[in-house]
Amino acid sequence: MDLTIGVLGFVAVLVLGILRVPVAVAMAVVGLAGGAALGGLDGILYLSGTLPYDAVSPYGLSVVPLFVMMGVFAGRAGLSRALYDVADLLVGRFRGGLAMATIGASAGFGAICGSSLATCATIGKVALPEMRRHGYPDDLAAGAVAAGGTLGVLIPPSVIIVLYALITEQSIGALFAAALVPGLIATLYYMIAARISARRLPRRGERPQKAAQKRGGGLRLLAIADIVVLFGLVIGGIYAGLFSPTEAAAIGAGGAALLAWVRGGLKGGELRGAMVETALTSGMIFLILIGAALFNYFVETSGLPQALVGAIAAAGLGQLEVILLLVAFYLVLGCFMDSMSMVLLTVPAVFPLIQASGIDPIWFGILLVTVVELGLITPPIGMNLFVLKGIDARLDLGVVIRGVLPFIGADVVRVVTLIALPQVVLFLPHLLGF
Repeated sequence: MDLTIGVLGFVAVLVLGILRVPVAVAMAVVGLAGGAALGGLDGILYLSGTLPYDAVSPYGLSVVPLFVMMGVFAGRAGLSRALYDVADLLVGRFRGGLAMATIGASAGFGAICGSSLATCATIGKVALPEMRRHGYPDDLAAGAVAAGGTLGVLIPPSVIIVLYALITEQSIGALFAAALVPGLIATLYYMIAARISARRLPRRGERPQKAAQKRGGGLRLLAIADIVVLFGLVIGGIYAGLFSPTEAAAIGAGGAALLAWVRGGLKGGELRGAMVETALTSGMIFLILIGAALFNYFVETSGLPQALVGAIAAAGLGQLEVILLLVAFYLVLGCFMDSMSMVLLTVPAVFPLIQASGIDPIWFGILLVTVVELGLITPPIGMNLFVLKGIDARLDLGVVIRGVLPFIGADVVRVVTLIALPQVVLFLPHLLGF
């Protein structure tokens, strides 16, 4: 009976999510209702009185608003334009070069920002007009921006990787190290997809560089020197053991604020706007954390995770079968939910299965983020598709969906790469001694 209630609760959250009920509200309501069904009044009192505080009080969560603040100030500093100019300098002369530059700039901005939606929106405002001006069709331009935005989820620092680490009690530093090479591979595969898409039409997106642009290359590279230093300080400090993740996040937030001030991005009411945006985004994340805690307590009480592990064990499935089953599950779920909600909703139930199957939790974390990242551009409600529609109302959603298809293909190849070659993920954490 308890197991049936747990399954019905999980289905209820998915249905509410499809109906566009905010996922934090959906998980909280179902969690409270399920707690009442399983534990009566005592269950409700514990769930509503103690669990919300326990969900957001751990010191480790202080890293979340700090990385959010780092991304907000990075946006205010105008880093997107500088990164785009440098990427354009390096690859803009190739056919499809501006689409490739968009991918490269998204990777660079994602390394500072850590948010897919923010990366997509910020780079899109710079890249879409530029590609249109040079005759790029809307499908290629929109596909490059939407796909490039997903790199903000994977390339460290990443808020979703931090949340996975906290939920599963894994090392944030180890996960950041594990994500670095797959992030570079993702960037490479997306650039290849952009190049192939551009070559399918005659002279599509081809643009020679002017001599004046080449002469200004040194100045463009100098313009991102401070960004490179900030990224190296934050991530390098974690890898070298100089800072804890929280200390690195604080240094990153302070450094990004300094860059924004030096670059004139904090004039007028911009500082107040940045702090309000940080508070709103952090509040949204913590509200989802509270909803997830309520729901996950209910699911664990129902015995659903234990039943899932038992069913897999009884079926005699090997590691590869379990991995493929979970990949298929997340690909379907990604069509209907945002990435953070998926991680917070499912990882507490899925992680015992990962442990029971002997799958490396660091490797699985990167595979999970990769598949969740694919959900951001998967129709019908990939979040990045709607972000693009929001920043440019002229874009037709069907055109955007057509534009992301080659990049979805690149993601499928990347998932196969990570499954076939797990050392791509694990060699750097092992090398650094995590």
